[in-house]
Amino acid sequence: MNVGDIIVVVTAVAALAGLGWFFFGPRKARTAELAGGVQRAAVTVRGGYSPEVLRVRQGVPVELVFDRQESGDCTSRVVFPDFQLSAALPAYQQTTVRLKPADAGEFGFACGMNMIHGTLIVEPAAGGTAAADALGGGNEQAAVTPGPAVAPGSIAPPAACCALPGTAGGETGQDAEAAEAAERRAEITDLTRRLIVGVALTAPVLVAVMAHEVFKAAWVPGILLNHWVQLALITPVMFYTGWPIHRTGWLALAHRSADMNSLITLGTVAAYGYSLLVTIAPGLFPADVRNVYYEAAGTILTLIVLGRLIETKAKAGTGQAIRELLGLQARTARVVRDGTETEIPVGDVAVGDELVIRPGEKIPVDAVVLSGSSAVDESMVTGEPMPATKRTGDTVIGATINTTGSLRVRAEKVGADTMLAQIIRLVQQAQASKAPIQRLADAVSGYFVPAVMAIAIVSFTVWFTVGPAPAFTLALVSAVAVLIIACPCALGLATPLSVMVGTGKGAQAGILIRSAEALETAHKLDTIVLDKTGTITKGKPALTDIRGASRWAEAELLTLVTAAEADSEHPLGAAIVAGARDRGIVPPTATRFESITGKGVQATVDGHAVLIGTAALLRGAGIDPAVLEPAAAGLAADGKTPVLAAIDGEPAGVLAVADPIKDDSAAAIAALHHLGIEVVMLTGDNATTAAAIARQVGVRRVLAEVLPEHKAAEIRRLQAEGRTVGMVGDGINDAPALAAADVGMAIGTGTDVAIEAADITLISGSLAGLVTAISLSRATMRNIRQNLFFALAYNGIGIPIAAGVLYPAFGIRLSPIIAAAAMAASSLSVVGNANRLRRYHPAPLPEPGEVQTEPQVETPGNRAGEDEPGTVGPVTDSVCGMTVDPATAAEHRGAGPGTMYFCSAHCAAAFDTDPGQYAPAATIAPGAATR
Repeated sequence: MNVGDIIVVVTAVAALAGLGWFFFGPRKARTAELAGGVQRAAVTVRGGYSPEVLRVRQGVPVELVFDRQESGDCTSRVVFPDFQLSAALPAYQQTTVRLKPADAGEFGFACGMNMIHGTLIVEPAAGGTAAADALGGGNEQAAVTPGPAVAPGSIAPPAACCALPGTAGGETGQDAEAAEAAERRAEITDLTRRLIVGVALTAPVLVAVMAHEVFKAAWVPGILLNHWVQLALITPVMFYTGWPIHRTGWLALAHRSADMNSLITLGTVAAYGYSLLVTIAPGLFPADVRNVYYEAAGTILTLIVLGRLIETKAKAGTGQAIRELLGLQARTARVVRDGTETEIPVGDVAVGDELVIRPGEKIPVDAVVLSGSSAVDESMVTGEPMPATKRTGDTVIGATINTTGSLRVRAEKVGADTMLAQIIRLVQQAQASKAPIQRLADAVSGYFVPAVMAIAIVSFTVWFTVGPAPAFTLALVSAVAVLIIACPCALGLATPLSVMVGTGKGAQAGILIRSAEALETAHKLDTIVLDKTGTITKGKPALTDIRGASRWAEAELLTLVTAAEADSEHPLGAAIVAGARDRGIVPPTATRFESITGKGVQATVDGHAVLIGTAALLRGAGIDPAVLEPAAAGLAADGKTPVLAAIDGEPAGVLAVADPIKDDSAAAIAALHHLGIEVVMLTGDNATTAAAIARQVGVRRVLAEVLPEHKAAEIRRLQAEGRTVGMVGDGINDAPALAAADVGMAIGTGTDVAIEAADITLISGSLAGLVTAISLSRATMRNIRQNLFFALAYNGIGIPIAAGVLYPAFGIRLSPIIAAAAMAASSLSVVGNANRLRRYHPAPLPEPGEVQTEPQVETPGNRAGEDEPGTVGPVTDSVCGMTVDPATAAEHRGAGPGTMYFCSAHCAAAFDTDPGQYAPAATIAPGAATR
């Protein structure tokens, strides 16, 4: 080893030590200034975040003013995954981000490409969490307020009010997306110009050098091989075509961090600088190392710019879902004020305004129909293809399309409160969150660039000291190839792009995924627990059967019964009237109507005496119901509530009311079975009724007679069996179980409490959405794994080859030009693969088929080792005889085993007037129509 080798080795060791300190040494943190109860700090965005470490106090509101002093796609957005916040940062403008951290700790934030990082250090509040709570601490969804361009370092004054993107009072979602799209178009135009210059000037040099050196062609003009001519052609490529790369790369290094651009900058500067020295002063170098690499520097930069241009265009597709959701919003509304119809911007609509919607128009806000009837296309929000008929009293959703008739509606929710605004907000939160699988990529990325630089230094040192002649050339080429081929960008994009596309596709299908973690966990589910009422069934009593007797046909019987029940306030009567209306029956007007408390009603209809109610009511009127009792008993065994009818003193028939099963429940459950998922039904029904419902929809395991307060315990019991459990429910009493499940999924037609407790919301209320959510989760995770494989395998194979590990055995060296092409292909493979998810479409539900096995029904009584108190199944309202679920009973009297449950306030009031007339306690119903 000569003196030169020793100098190189010593220099390499010093460089490696310097790298360690440069990238991993201590960094200064800036403490936010506290004024007026708000912590404020300015962050300059220019190739990185300055300062990149911010220190704030727990529980105190924080305002971060991001002053972006550059353009380009990388820093156009800042993401706080722990706060589920993603904020657009317009170029050369200030944007204020507001949040209130409840928990102490370190929380990272990053650019939209996950390449530039910062840290928010939240110090514990004085006095601990109690003090934070007193200050109103909470990890609130941050607000974003844009502002004009201002001098670097200055802090914009706090706005009087602020709002999330897409709400009044702040930057609208359309404005933010339009600004990002405009910036992206400008970047594409700029990159195109730079690419044209790069191709025009690099192509002659590349062709000449390749033809002369590789193919030994004699036709190559000598002028193109002249070093000075090559210098003149490649210098504009170096400093104009490559300027965006060099600028970002050096700025990242100035922030003591590095990215793909830094590696490319170091490699091309080394190649260009060495070539420049050989051109200017060739006498400084031995004759065997006077090669120049202008064609390599020019080609590398041109290829990188080409890759970035294609990547920028491709990434525009990953945010298509949000842009389409924003595009659904109506721009104007036709409002009636002071009797005058006026067209106003949708942002000016207030709650309570009366709106007119004509055929073909978008419904501007969430509202209630005051008059009119029309079919409304809700597919863009719920994913349901069939239009829904809307009548007086029905709710309509903003952004849906009125197709046939005119509607007059009253605005109920406007601005940020509309369903569409909430959908957009949830999708943005999910896209800003971080999937657990991304932690692997983040952990690798933190050490990736320093490791690549260290490998390049070691590679240069090894080949310079022990490599064959010309050692310097071999060492330089290997080091440059290592720097060029490494692609941290692919690793950083592997997860976020797929999450963005996956959550967007879910929103388009009517599935709101609250976080990337929920999206990831859903693919692991092996057990789905379905609450019965409102999930498997429709959750609303409906007329299910009509059994005529004697001479009365079903249609005639229903007409007379409906007329008699038209004035009834009882839920059974309302269900019969609604069922007749759905069948197109228009009943005549009844006279001499009388409600017989706890038994039924009687009335005169078209000269016929109609009596409707219990068997006891018919017997009391001298009518023998024996001919009707077999049908009534069969309906009760199926979990339905029979209603007996007599006309003109004769038994006329039996009608049944029950909570009907949703049309696609059986098909959806069959689809879940095909996905390898066990489906469990959770219900308060007794074993017989629960088995009957399970048999109809194909559920193989049933947990019956479970009270609402025990639902969460049942979820934990299944988890204790080693299962990954998803829970689907719709009611307030389902919220604890939804929270206890690994993934809670709420039916969008259910209560706000259930939706708030859930990780995923199925807007349409159909179980088909559950199948789509799980299959989409699996497709997204498969896509993420493919991306991570591309990124890790590419770097794991490419970097060693570039370092020259194959040269001793096979004589293979990797040209920096080939390394540049491979690096560009790596990023494009990840972006292109993520875009494949855009082609995802839910598969149609399979036919449910015939159930072959009897469901296994578990109750607290037959479950070994059960420590929970006994549960009470559905009971009978002792006033009217209707089956009632204790969990959803309208009224109850007493406590403990003797509690009386009532289907309505009317029956409870009847009981209060004469308690002694009725049984002392409710009895368990033989056929329950509820949970």
